[in-house]
Amino acid sequence: MKLKNIFNKINNFIKEAIAELRKVIWPTKKDLKNSTIVVIYTIIIASIFIGLIDIFFTKALTLFMK
Repeated sequence: MKLKNIFNKINNFIKEAIAELRKVIWPTKKDLKNSTIVVIYTIIIASIFIGLIDIFFTKALTLFMK
């Protein structure tokens, strides 16, 4: 009896998951491409910014330690 209850719960979960996935509005290829470009540019800019800060603090600590 308990095993049947578990299978009913699993079956119900799968049905609800499929119903929710049908409600999803998936992005178009154009939207996905634009979002990817924004993410890549943001990563590049953040990397440059963090690199410059690292260089600045490295130079400052080097001068301070002398």
